[in-house]
Amino acid sequence: MSSRPLLLGVNIDHAATLRQARYRGAHLSPHAEPDVVAFTREALAGGADGITLHLREDRRHIQDADVHAIAAIPGVRLNLEMACTPAMTAFALQLKPAAVCLVPESREEVTTEGGLDVAGQLTRVRETTHALKAAGIEVSLFIGPEAPQIEAAVAVGAPVIELHTGAFANAWKSPVADAELERLRAGCELAHRHGLIVNAGHGINYDNIRAILTLPHLHELNIGHSIVAHALFTGIRGAVAEMKAHLAKQA
Repeated sequence: MSSRPLLLGVNIDHAATLRQARYRGAHLSPHAEPDVVAFTREALAGGADGITLHLREDRRHIQDADVHAIAAIPGVRLNLEMACTPAMTAFALQLKPAAVCLVPESREEVTTEGGLDVAGQLTRVRETTHALKAAGIEVSLFIGPEAPQIEAAVAVGAPVIELHTGAFANAWKSPVADAELERLRAGCELAHRHGLIVNAGHGINYDNIRAILTLPHLHELNIGHSIVAHALFTGIRGAVAEMKAHLAKQA
C-alpha cells in the first residue's frame, strides 16, 4: 500500500469517437454532439486528476480544435498522447501541454495495440524526448513491461513510463492472467529501481482494477474506454467518481 494517492487520468478519446460517428467532417457544427469540452469538464468535476487524449495522425476521433479547447480549460492537466513524428512534435511544442506520452500508432488499428518499441528506435525517441523536455513538457513512453524497453526508456532520458496493461486486461479471468500481472509487477519493480515514475493504462476497467491496484510503485492510471462506456449508464461525472473511489482504496 502507498500513502500517496494514486492519480486518475481520464482518456476522453471515445467521447470524440461517438461524435465523429455522426459528425465526421462537421465536428465544428453547433449541432455536433457530444461536446467533448463539456464532457471533459464533467470528468474533472467527477474527480479526474488529468485529461488524456490522443491526437492521431488520421484525426479519427480527437481533432486539433478539441485539443486547443481542452488545453484552455483553467487548471486542466493535459496529457497528449501522440506518435513520435516531426509533425506531432511540432504540434506539441506549440501547444506545450503538461505532459506528452509517446505511443505507437498504426492506421489499421482501432485503438493503440502494443507498446512503443523504444529499443528499436533509440535515436528517434531520444531526439523527440529531449526536444519536449527542453520545452518543459513531461515526457512518458507507453511501453510493455519488458526489461529491454524499460532500460531503453532510461537510455533516452524519459522520466516517466506508462506500462501497457492490455495483455493483462485481455487475459483477465483466464488461466494466464496471473502470469501477465506478474510481468507487470516485475516491470514496475525494475522501472522503480531505475528511478522512473511508473504509470499504467490500457484495458483497465471497474473489475480488473482490483488486481492492478496490487502493483507496486504506481503513480497514475490512465483509463478511457471503460469510463466512457460506464458513463452511458451513470453520466461521466458519476463514472469518474466511481473509478476514483476504487483508486482511493489503494492509499
